[in-house]
Amino acid sequence: MFNSVTLKNAKKLLVGFSFLCTLALPMHASHAIQVYKSVGDHGEVKYSQHAPLNHNNFEVIEFRSDGRQTTPGQMAGKTDPNQTVTQSAEEQRVAQLEARIKEQEAQANAQRCQSLRSNLTNLNVGGRIYEMDANGKRQYLDSREIELKRERVQQAINQYCT
Repeated sequence: MFNSVTLKNAKKLLVGFSFLCTLALPMHASHAIQVYKSVGDHGEVKYSQHAPLNHNNFEVIEFRSDGRQTTPGQMAGKTDPNQTVTQSAEEQRVAQLEARIKEQEAQANAQRCQSLRSNLTNLNVGGRIYEMDANGKRQYLDSREIELKRERVQQAINQYCT
């Protein structure tokens, strides 16, 4: 009787231990999450964990265990061995920051361009044009000063508005 109870407890312990070992194993590179992207009959984009049955045109997207996207086959070791090494997490972060900076610079240039064109339109309309001095008083520009401003604004447009 003692032996059967001990044997049952040993089996339970072994099953529990193997279950914990399975949970404790780190996720290997081959455990990528695959998502299938396809376009439906009415033009809607669909995402699924299973390949679409009625569509031949679909894209496989793979995600790592940390949520970052990879190229298809990379996680399963199916990529070309001669392919260059993928970027590290730090390199990806730097590339994303550089892309964000370029986007912000492009937006700033677009806003600057719009403002310069608006200024040029105001200078071309005619009439009395003034600037505020340091004391907050209006200083009206004569025709020569207006023409100089027009030239400077046009040069800035040529620089920022490509």
